[in-house]
Amino acid sequence: MRAIVYTAAGGPEVIAIKEVPAPTAGQGQIRVRVRAAGLNRADIYQRKGGYAAPPGWPTDIPGLEYAGDVETVGPGVTRWRIGDRVMGLVGGGAQAELMVVRDVEALLIPQRLSYTDAGAIPEVFYTAYDALVTRGRLKAGEHVLIHAVGSGVGTAAAQIAKHLGASVIGTSRSSAKLARAAPYGVDVGIDTSRTPLRDSIGGPVDLIIDVIGGPALADHLAILALKGRLVILGLMGGRKGEIELDQLLHRRLEIIGSVMRSRGPDERAALVRELAERLVPLFETGNGSPVLRPVVDRVYPMEQIAEAHGVMERNENFGKLVLEI
Repeated sequence: MRAIVYTAAGGPEVIAIKEVPAPTAGQGQIRVRVRAAGLNRADIYQRKGGYAAPPGWPTDIPGLEYAGDVETVGPGVTRWRIGDRVMGLVGGGAQAELMVVRDVEALLIPQRLSYTDAGAIPEVFYTAYDALVTRGRLKAGEHVLIHAVGSGVGTAAAQIAKHLGASVIGTSRSSAKLARAAPYGVDVGIDTSRTPLRDSIGGPVDLIIDVIGGPALADHLAILALKGRLVILGLMGGRKGEIELDQLLHRRLEIIGSVMRSRGPDERAALVRELAERLVPLFETGNGSPVLRPVVDRVYPMEQIAEAHGVMERNENFGKLVLEI
């Protein structure tokens, strides 16, 4: 089978497309013919040598999310048939023609969605749902601040938060991205290239979904409301920050870290069950428009993977970049 392979740690020049051995489905597993795979910033970090795949996943084949067809079912599998369209989140290896996953970690692709749409769902919607609902405990009527709202996770989080009845504040360093984000549930957009965050917030917020990290930590604690929660998903701005701890005590604030890739199989399977019940149906049309929509900026053939990396590194995309495999 063909796969995208990192031949070393470095720039886009280390990316290659190679023939590699095809995996075999074992007990409780399915082999998927991958049709589309989303590109994520974790793929960039892994290419540079800073984000290794967790144990049990390919070390040199990137890709955290896939959409495709069940090609083979392993022993003991009864929930899937050959030809079923499935999508899911994995620890690596999705940017290849074939991959093997546990049957309990796959989700049925909603009928109305194409493979490229489905390939844009798992990583960002899993992450956003977990951050908002499981970790952040977002409630109707609360105010949530979502950083990088024009990103894949940002556009997913805005839609979910609006569905939950929250007021959504989104940030970006691009006024054009803020304008494009408005139809996805963003009530207030803040261009942080023009105005400091702390000066732009009209009042306390109950929940912050953060990908900046250390440099924004003090500002985040300053704008959180009583019992506010800060969920940190990324450290794009830096790993270190300095705060005054009395703010945590007096306003009973919470700082919560979350990463999806390193979670064990049981935790992933439990999340898949919850998403199958509560999230996936929201992509169906029903009697009107779907509540949730994957936001796909561009689709690339796998041969143009280096170009896609460049677009993401330059922050040129709004929503997801997806590879056709």
